[in-house]
Amino acid sequence: MKNLKLGIFKFGFLRQLVILIIALPLSVACSKQGDLSRRIGNDSDDRPVVLTTFTILADMARQVAGDRLQVKSITKPGAEIHGYEPSPRDLEQASNADLIVENGLGLELWARRFVQSAADVPTVTLTEGMQPLLIEGDAYAGKPNPHAWMSPLRAQGYVDRLVDAFSQLDPEGAQLYRDNGNSYKLQLENLDAELRNLLAVIPQKQRVLVSCEGAFSYLAQDYGFDEAYLWPVNAESQISPRRMARLIERVKNDQIPAVFCETTVSDKAQREVARASGARFGGSFYVDSLSKRNGPAPTLLDLQRHNVKLIRQGLASPAEKSS
Repeated sequence: MKNLKLGIFKFGFLRQLVILIIALPLSVACSKQGDLSRRIGNDSDDRPVVLTTFTILADMARQVAGDRLQVKSITKPGAEIHGYEPSPRDLEQASNADLIVENGLGLELWARRFVQSAADVPTVTLTEGMQPLLIEGDAYAGKPNPHAWMSPLRAQGYVDRLVDAFSQLDPEGAQLYRDNGNSYKLQLENLDAELRNLLAVIPQKQRVLVSCEGAFSYLAQDYGFDEAYLWPVNAESQISPRRMARLIERVKNDQIPAVFCETTVSDKAQREVARASGARFGGSFYVDSLSKRNGPAPTLLDLQRHNVKLIRQGLASPAEKSS
């Protein structure tokens, strides 16, 4: 009986030993596979990171960078950028970036927190050296209008700044950035001619662009429009009765057929302007933000075409709208 128990014990021990020997390589293999999966799941992209303050600059940066750089935007499509409040995650992204890209001209005052939290990260301001248009009237009178990207001609200056900044960041890619930049500038030149042709049908007396924000000064200057608005910049979007009454009177007196707003702010006040003046509400422009990828303005070029289509539909005479 004793020998029988001993035999059973030895058999059980040997069986467990065999199972352990077989299971050990499998366990090691599974562990290695898990480590591999975790590595694959992590962001293993070692390209330099370019962090822009808003989506339009991210689009322009991608046109120049191609696939050679990682380009990210702090703000998401549809975000109001003037009074944006950076999150702790935003500040962390800034400190981990290789380059920060901002518009300047007082647009992203909140971006100063990025620069302070990422003191060692270089920053390029795309409007540096540009002679800006100045805001007229209200509390912002005399300050630069920051929306220079709304001019396809001035946007080419943005491209030049991006090419220089990327070439300093990544000298080996300098030729690629120059080639991409030249190609994108040609697209902007062609866009300028396209928009000029589309807007040429609008009669001179109807060439008044009425928006919520005074964001169209550069486009208005390029294509021969006057501009009127409810507030100069979205950071100052409080609507006083005086502002409202003044704009309603302008629309009535000039017999402006349509008024517009922007996608990142409420259009309620502008719809009231339309109702009180007898004009129609012509739709909402994309200005400070792109749309989502499946929307009407996923790139700067699409944004401009969307806006000009609305302008033409709203201000051209009926016979010219379909021509």
